[in-house]
Amino acid sequence: MRKLLVAGVVVLAAATGCGSGGSGDGAPKIPRTATGTLEQLAHRAGCDPDVQTDAEELRQANCGSGRARYVLATFATDRGQAEWLDAADDYGGTYLIGRKWIAVGTDQVVTRLRGRLGGTVERSSSHHSGSSGGGGHEEGSGHTGHH
Repeated sequence: MRKLLVAGVVVLAAATGCGSGGSGDGAPKIPRTATGTLEQLAHRAGCDPDVQTDAEELRQANCGSGRARYVLATFATDRGQAEWLDAADDYGGTYLIGRKWIAVGTDQVVTRLRGRLGGTVERSSSHHSGSSGGGGHEEGSGHTGHH
């Protein structure tokens, strides 16, 4: 089931032009990384969440519309989050990562969300994504990985 959910997020990321956005001129001030339930995080992000998965280990919702669309997922455990991200990395994409939550969207959407939720941006590349850039962590993010 987890692979199916990850594949759905990847399809969404590809459909919204994942990897095609830029960072813009004025980078937002990064707040302390948010914590909370899916609904609390969505509220802070300015989203009325459309919950797609409501399981004990994973809650996942669609937010926004059009090119501003993104997925917000919360996890019951750090291990569940790490496993989900490891599976998603196979597809490439841009992720905003907090403790027990991940948002997936275009670079531009993730940058905007980071200004509201804090967190760390991770970009991964894959042979599936069609991206010509290399993967990795945002410079200066202090992200040490989840493996």
